[in-house]
Amino acid sequence: QVQLVESGGGSVQAGGSLRLSCAASGFTSSRNCMGWFRQAPGKEREGVARIENTDRTNYANSVKGRFTISKDNAKNTLYLQMNSLKPEDTAMYYCAAGARGLCYYGMDYWGKGIQVTVSS
Repeated sequence: QVQLVESGGGSVQAGGSLRLSCAASGFTSSRNCMGWFRQAPGKEREGVARIENTDRTNYANSVKGRFTISKDNAKNTLYLQMNSLKPEDTAMYYCAAGARGLCYYGMDYWGKGIQVTVSS
């Protein structure tokens, strides 16, 4: 059974940093596409960053240069380092994983989400 459990969220002032973690079980993270999504109140869910089995990464324009996605395959854990946070980054953040290595095929598994709040 695949499980994704997020941690590391919280409240921070604008300009600050947070690191989200996603502990994966039930599959090998090195073989699967994994990513981070977010949803703010009243808005649609949007992709933030993703990483494929080749370690190729992709970022939303709004977070490029500020966020970094990475994996620790030994720990089966996905990370999202978020720097220079802005109030518009406030959202529920979700970890997701696909059943395949390429993110082209989409995400099949989702975590429950974790709140990130950035105050001005």
